[in-house]
Amino acid sequence: MKIRIKFTKTGRLRFIGHLDVMRYFQKLMRRAGVDIRYSEGFSPHQIMSFAQPLGLGDTSEGEYVDIDVLSTASSEEMIRRLNEAGKEEIRILKYVKIADETRRSNAMSNVAAADYRVYFRGGLPDSNMLAAFFAQENIPVSKKTKTKEEIVDIRPLIYDWGLEEEGLFLRLSAGSAANLKPDTVMEAWNAFSQKEGQAAEAGHSEGGTQSFPYHFHRLELYARREGQLIPLYALGEEIKEESAE
Repeated sequence: MKIRIKFTKTGRLRFIGHLDVMRYFQKLMRRAGVDIRYSEGFSPHQIMSFAQPLGLGDTSEGEYVDIDVLSTASSEEMIRRLNEAGKEEIRILKYVKIADETRRSNAMSNVAAADYRVYFRGGLPDSNMLAAFFAQENIPVSKKTKTKEEIVDIRPLIYDWGLEEEGLFLRLSAGSAANLKPDTVMEAWNAFSQKEGQAAEAGHSEGGTQSFPYHFHRLELYARREGQLIPLYALGEEIKEESAE
């Protein structure tokens, strides 16, 4: 059966890359005694697939990994075992069995949108200025590829936004078809605020070579079903004790 695991990435471990996260979970599966399925052949490896990788230095409470298992205990028991064997910065929040109709797809292919909270280190921006920024019909940004540079409109990829007490909430398009990162939105905000005479510092997200006055925290990843966005874990169901094997 296929299992989908939701987990956090916080603290010092936000500075480890995606390959290190993969190695961490491979070791975690063994330490927690997960009956994970291995591939066949001369070099067998654990059947494991991650959803959209998180930016280096960013934190999250909405990360996902899919695994194939031969047998399993209940969701409650497996969460306990995984958290006891793991680090405090990576906590397991959900452990669900993927429904039969979605087993052929993995977490990465399911992703359609993502929620983020943007923390401003220098204080919240002017709400009227933000409203004017998101009210634009078009938000052009420069996108570089290996062969060319082109201007793309990211406004259709911003599904929702809101200024909260803690920071800026963003719901953005995500996944392989149309992926928008929060730092791209904030780069466009920087250009807009500079044009309006309220410049913000330029740079990149914490953990890069420069420093934005922002920190990005991912809240959730979503799939699209029947025109609605639902959390990735909602494509599965919790495993009860009596149906664990």
